[in-house]
Amino acid sequence: MSKEDRPKCDTLVKDLKAGSKNLSMVLIILEIGKVTITKDGHELRTAKVADKSASINLTVWDKPGTLLQPGDIIRLQKAYANMFKNSLTLYVGKGGELQKVGDFCLVFSETPNMSDIVLDDVPQNQNQKR
Repeated sequence: MSKEDRPKCDTLVKDLKAGSKNLSMVLIILEIGKVTITKDGHELRTAKVADKSASINLTVWDKPGTLLQPGDIIRLQKAYANMFKNSLTLYVGKGGELQKVGDFCLVFSETPNMSDIVLDDVPQNQNQKR
């Protein structure tokens, strides 16, 4: 396994940039947005998550999203960050994992919200399409 293919050890939200990939993170779910159904029938949920450094939006597809609750502490493996509608967003990649590891007991910071920060130097063609 090459160095680039190995998951990074617990990346902090404040260090995320568009194009960050193969991330390992522990986060707390602060709130869950409404469900959106895509035109091909997939369920899409966006949750506000945080660690001790900042918060960010996490987008989860299909069944894993139905299991999330505010206060859950989750570990992401093979996650990546990209831009969606000019907002930095966190995703779980193919072959990635989202696992509940606890609840309510995690120090976190809601500010800065990395999804609210406008990134001027990111080309628009980096928007992730599914």
